[in-house]
Amino acid sequence: VQLQASGGGLVQSGGYLRLSCAASGSIFSIGAMGWYRQAPGKQRELVASIIRRLATNYADSVKGRFTISRDNAKRTIYLQMNSLKPEDTAVYYCNAEPFSDPWTADPEVWGQGTQVTVSS
Repeated sequence: VQLQASGGGLVQSGGYLRLSCAASGSIFSIGAMGWYRQAPGKQRELVASIIRRLATNYADSVKGRFTISRDNAKRTIYLQMNSLKPEDTAVYYCNAEPFSDPWTADPEVWGQGTQVTVSS
């Protein structure tokens, strides 16, 4: 399974960006998918996650500003980021939990990361 992330860039404070992450490869299904971010000198942290039945979870720092969504048919997740702040600057990684059959979860997979830079 491979994950291809896109949509990062440079934006001014208060602006918006939309990230996409598409999964490809031979898999039975995908469980949870999510977005993480890592700023320079900091640990990678969960931004938002979404499971198959569309239940979502957000970091407190992005609640009300970011929205995660999922298109199961396309095996793609999106992260709509509004009201961006300089502290949102980081490399954003997508993550997925693939299943090779209905009962077997494979090791989680990471995308290559996409840079988001918010200028003040």
